Amino acid sequence: MTVKGTLLEGIPVQLPEELLETICSSGSVKIERIVSRGHASPEGFWYDQERSEFVLVVRGSAGLKIENEEDIAVLKAGDYLNIGAHVKHRVEWTDPACETIWLAVYY
Repeated sequence: MTVKGTLLEGIPVQLPEELLETICSSGSVKIERIVSRGHASPEGFWYDQERSEFVLVVRGSAGLKIENEEDIAVLKAGDYLNIGAHVKHRVEWTDPACETIWLAVYY
């Protein structure tokens, strides 16, 4: 099967919550488009995922906090971060002026 799509279109005008869309998945891999506009993780919340996550910012910018690391990892279009399984992390901020479009690969 072949499926064609775009990461840059089909974004709702109103985005009260992050938009999460699974592009494709198999038993061990899931690929998602995430769209944020000024969104951040709730206060005190940390992601602690079973699988590793490769995340690429396609458009926009964001700040990610990794537990036990001093600095916030600032990502802009073209930047990526590979986060190991069970590495606690949170989204500190995303650009409120435009969509931040992420491509996330969970493996």
